[in-house]
Amino acid sequence: MNDQAVSEITTILKDWNSGDDAAGERLIPYVYDELKRQARALMSRERPNHTLQPTALVHEAFMRLAKQTGIEWQNRAHFYGISARLMRQILVDHARTHGAAKRGSNAIHFSADDIDIPVEQRADSILIVDEVLDRLFAIDEQQARVVEMRFFGGMSNAEIAEALGISERTVVREWQSARLWLFRELNRS
Repeated sequence: MNDQAVSEITTILKDWNSGDDAAGERLIPYVYDELKRQARALMSRERPNHTLQPTALVHEAFMRLAKQTGIEWQNRAHFYGISARLMRQILVDHARTHGAAKRGSNAIHFSADDIDIPVEQRADSILIVDEVLDRLFAIDEQQARVVEMRFFGGMSNAEIAEALGISERTVVREWQSARLWLFRELNRS
């Protein structure tokens, strides 16, 4: 994304802060592709005929963003961080409505780089991840935000660093620590 587009996003977000309801509509062309990229990354491991598609996830996230009040948008990275949280909520809501009758029947898998969990095939697992992530928020909010942005928002280390105002090295360190904690907690569930 070029500097002019980043600047325009920041300007639009400031307009939105000032109560300009039309700012949300002006923002869409600038952020839609990135939100879609995040949704595609998140949904990439899902079966092809999954009922929740990346486009629907983006549209639902943006509809929820438009309804948000009281957010003081700081910048583009802050916007994407909030978007990641909303995508998490949407996926959890989706998992609850399509939830499995019992927990633990499908294991949660970790790859070297990320948590690998299909939403519909393991709806019960995404609910467990959500519960465990809530516990992590109580212990270490920064680690929980890193997990949320990475897993639910599909954000890169650089994007997470920008959103949280920390270094990429700190993001990597927080992710490694959180991943180990999550692995231990999820194996207890």
